[in-house]
Order: sequence, then structure tokens, then C-alpha cells
Amino acid sequence: MRRLFLALAAGMILALPALPVAAQQAPAPTQTTTPTAPISRPTSGLAAVLAENAAAIAKPSRQTIGPVIAAIGAAGPGAPEFLEAWADRRVGQRADGRFVLLAPAPEGYALSDPATGQALGTAPKSEITELKPNSGVRGLIASALVEFQLNDPDPAKRRAALDALARNGGPEHIAPLRAAIETEPDAAIRAAKERLEGLLTIRHGSDPARRIAAIEGFGSDLGLDLRGALNPLLATTRRAFAGAPEGNIAAELTPGRGDFDAEAAYALLVAQDMAPARLTRAALRAALEAHIVEGKVGGIPVAELDDPARRDAAYAALETAGLVPPAATDDEVAAAVVAHRYADLYAEPDAAVTDAARAALHGIETTVGAMQVADLALDALSLGSIYFLAAIGLAITFGVMRVINMAHGEFITMGAYTGYVVQTWISDYTISILVALPLAFAVTFGAGVAMERLVIRHLYKRPLETLLATFGISIALQQIFKNVFGTQARPLTSPGWLDGALMLNDVVSISYIRIAIFVLALIFLGIFLWIMTRTRLGLEVRAVTQNPSMAASMGINPDRINMLTFGLGSGIAGIAGVAIGLFAKVTSELGSDHIVQSFMTVVVGGVGNIWGTLAGATLIGSLQKGIEWLNPSNTLAAQTYMILFIIFFIQFRPRGIIALKGRAAGD
Repeated sequence: MRRLFLALAAGMILALPALPVAAQQAPAPTQTTTPTAPISRPTSGLAAVLAENAAAIAKPSRQTIGPVIAAIGAAGPGAPEFLEAWADRRVGQRADGRFVLLAPAPEGYALSDPATGQALGTAPKSEITELKPNSGVRGLIASALVEFQLNDPDPAKRRAALDALARNGGPEHIAPLRAAIETEPDAAIRAAKERLEGLLTIRHGSDPARRIAAIEGFGSDLGLDLRGALNPLLATTRRAFAGAPEGNIAAELTPGRGDFDAEAAYALLVAQDMAPARLTRAALRAALEAHIVEGKVGGIPVAELDDPARRDAAYAALETAGLVPPAATDDEVAAAVVAHRYADLYAEPDAAVTDAARAALHGIETTVGAMQVADLALDALSLGSIYFLAAIGLAITFGVMRVINMAHGEFITMGAYTGYVVQTWISDYTISILVALPLAFAVTFGAGVAMERLVIRHLYKRPLETLLATFGISIALQQIFKNVFGTQARPLTSPGWLDGALMLNDVVSISYIRIAIFVLALIFLGIFLWIMTRTRLGLEVRAVTQNPSMAASMGINPDRINMLTFGLGSGIAGIAGVAIGLFAKVTSELGSDHIVQSFMTVVVGGVGNIWGTLAGATLIGSLQKGIEWLNPSNTLAAQTYMILFIIFFIQFRPRGIIALKGRAAGD
């Protein structure tokens, strides 16, 4: 029995440790809700960082969350996904404090582990506290995500990361950006990374030599982003010093010189708590009146206070006695200003860096100045081509027929309205412009021939009557345009391929419409020269221009040549109207807005000479743009100065830049 009892006792003792295991292996009771994963305590990596900073993550503040975000970013696997989810407000916290990634589910949320991505079941929304970081925190998260996105396989995400860095890059992004440059397969993105690395180095780099190399590495670059990085380096702060100025000194200041007077110097001392506030006259009077005792203030009789020095002494006595707050009298202000030194200090502490930045900006300013001149020249050339197109028809009729056609501007308007009508029929803007150009020529050519046959040919050698008649026709045509098309501006839309501008750099640009008008002007110059030098019509026109009597004796009909010449000049005006209407408002006054410049171009260039018209248009366009550049706020002044210039010019060269020979000499 004894042996049997001992055996039973030993078996019972050996069975005791197995009881918990058996309990663990026992089947769990049936659950009525969706199962969730058991709680596991993090030991390392992202889970450990989240557990350690749970309170800060749950209620983040932009001022304090930065180090936590940096720690999450360096936590390893799962960090980018967690940061993206946090920024997208797809992170929640369970009742046990564990952070989970959220996805919509019929029961509420589908949960997953941030570090491993393991599914953790589902939970109703009432059991999850959603994390909703504000915009400031999301901005910091986006900056942290940039480091991962710089090496993302998707080029679009890499470009988005560069855009984010350009807006909000800091010193912590320089090293990841440099590392990402070496592995970048796309040449364009690599160049963008190299440029951004240089800009961040200039702004936030810690190595002065590397920052100087980055500044010099941009060379003659004119980018606004480069200037935006260099300008803060040369920003200055005005400071006062008890002794010699210290720091990266931009300039030492002397009170009383330039815009830095004694008042500004003392205000600087007060702002830096280096001197008490100045005592105003009103405050001095009030303080003295409040401390009159037995006819004295601070021991000084009231009768003596009409002397400024005695008033200051009385206040100083009250100040010593602690009866009034410290304040500076005029003498004390003057003494304090003289006792200190003043200087403008660069925000950048390293002098070598500011020297490099200043030299780079000086070079940029020089280049920008040259580019502005080039841009102004392009604008002048563009404007000159417009004036040339508008004036070439007038130059032909005036040179050959000696007729001052005041209705020439209305032929320009007629061409523009022709283009508008064509666009109402043809919706394709490219085709409509191609149709409108020859149609505008045909319409205005016919109108010009009709005008010459009905009116002009009866008024030859009667310039005053011709001037009045064409002026009356001009008014009549304007009224017809208003009756037919109304007084509102009508759209003449350019094709899509003429939208935008040719950008040579951040300074020099020219719109594609202006380029097209310039090309059109060259084309018409070539066509006109071909007609005048290679065709019989051109030969006859030149003959009539130089000597109509001799041309008539050689079998040329001057009357027919005058008709064709007037029609040709009117047709070219119609084509000019289509071109001008592409960028100017098409109204009944379109032609009158350009008729003055057209006459100025013809008079300055030389009547009847195409090269003179070209020279005059270039001169007028350049001069007008130059005047507008000098006085950009008053464009009306440019017109006034232009007229004064022409009056002055024709006093010395009445026949224009290139004088007409032959007929003009005979006249």
C-alpha cells in the first residue's frame, strides 16, 4: 500500500506543470463577433517606435511631432505605408492602445498591422479612434515620405517628391537626395534632382566649401529658384553694438548719414533693450506736474523749469528717487547714440558664402539686364512687323497714286471681320485661318477696286478732296460695321498651336502669335518683292511710280495700274486685319487704332519704298517699346512722344529714311 501511495503521489506531482499547457491547448469557446488577433507587445522596428510614441502620435502637434515622424521614417519595413496611411487619415487606435491601419468594411473597419501588414480582423467604428492629423502635421509627414518617394519605381511619384522638396525641403533631405541621384535612371529626373540638391545645399548646407561650389556650379543660370535661394543669403539685419560690430558685416552705419539718422539709431537701441524708451515732451510734462512738492520738482523750483536742461535734471532726480519709470532725456539720447556702433549683418554667418552669393547675383543681374534688352528688342521687332503689315498697303497706294487713303484702317477692320465670319462657318481654327487669309484679301481687294473706280479716280491730283472723301468713307464703313456686327468685340480665335509663348529663359519670351505675324510679314515682303521685280505688273507699277507720263507713252495704262495697285494695297490691309485680330479685340475701331501708326511708318520710312516702310516700321516699333519701357505706367505718353519725334524727324529728313526717286523728284 505504501508503494502504491508513493507512486500515485509522484504521478500527481509530475502532472501539475502540464495543466497550463493543457489549458492553452483547449479549444476556445465559440465567439459571436469577428475574431481579432491577440495582443502582442512590440519588441523592435516600427511597432516599438509606435508603442514608445503612442501619446504623441495619438495627439500630434506640429511643433513637437517632427522627431517622432523622423523616428518612424527610420523604423524600417512598414514605415512608408504607415506614414502614407497616417497622412490619408487611415490610421486608428484600438482600445488597447495599439495602432492599426484602417480599410472600409461592412462591419466597420478592416484592421491590419502597420509593421507586418497582417490582417487583424474587423471592428466596429465605435471601438476605433481615428487619427486625424491637421494640415501642418500632414505637411511634415509628406516631407518625411519624400525620402522614400525619391527612389520609387514610378517616375511620377519621384517627380512629385521633387516638387514637394522644392516647396518644403530642409537640411535633413540633402543626404537622401544626394543618394537618390546616383541611382536615378531617368536623365531628366536626374537633372532635376541635381538642380534641387544644389539649391538645398545653398539654402541649408553645413559645409561652406560645398555651398560655395554649389553656387558657382549654377554658372550663368537665370532661374527664379536660384535667385530665390541666393537672395536670403544676402538679407541683412540692423544691429547695435556696445563695442566693435561682430558677425558677418554687410555695412557699418554712422548715424546722420544716408537714411540712418539719430532717431533710427536710438530706436534700434530701445528695440534691443540697450537703452530706455525716449521721454516724450507730453510724458515729461505730465511727470513733472504730478510731482510738484512745495513749489519744487525733484528739488528744482518750478520757476526754473522753463529751461529744458533744468526740466531734464528734475526728471533725472525723480528717476533716481524711483518716482518715475526710467526714460531717456534728449541729452541721454544723444549720449547713448554716440556711445554705440551700428551695422547691418548678413543673415548668413559665413562671409565666404555671402561673397559667392553676391558675386553670383551680380552676374545674374548683368545677364538679366542683357536678356531684358533682348526681350525688349523682340517685342519691338514684333510690334514693327505688325506696323509693317498694317502700313505696307498704305505705302503702295500712297507711293504709286499719291492718294492719302483715310479709309485704309477700315480695310484692316474689314479683313478682321472676314476672319470672324469664316470662323462662324468653320469650327476648326487652323482651317478657318487658312481660308480667312485669302478670302480677306479677295474681299478687301474688291472693296478697294470699287472704291478706286467709284471715288478715287475722279479726284486724282486733288489731295484735299481725296482726303475728305476717304475720311467720309471711313466714317461710313465704321457705322456699317457697327450696324452689322454690333459694338461688342468679336472673337477671332487663333489655332491651338499658336497658344502660349516661346520661352528662351525666365526673362526672354515671345508669343507664338507674334512669331506667326513676324513670319507673315516676311512672307509678304518676299511676295511683294517678287511681284515688283519678277512680274510684268511689278515692272509697270515701278514705271508708273517713277514717271507716269513716260510709262503711258510706252503703252502702259496708268489708270489700270492705279486700280490694281489700290486693290493690292487694300487686299494686303485685309490680310493684316486677320493677323492683328488674332491678338487684338475685333471692333469697328480696330482700324482707327492702327491708322496713325501706319501713316507714321510710311512718312518716316519714305513714301512709296517698301524697304523704307520696313525701316520705318522697325524704327517706330523700337521707339514705342523703348518709351513704354521707360514709362510703363502711361502708354498714352508713348504715342505723344512718338508724334513729337516724327515732327522733329521730318524737319531734318522730310522724305523719310529712304527717299523716293523719280516721281517724287518730279513733283
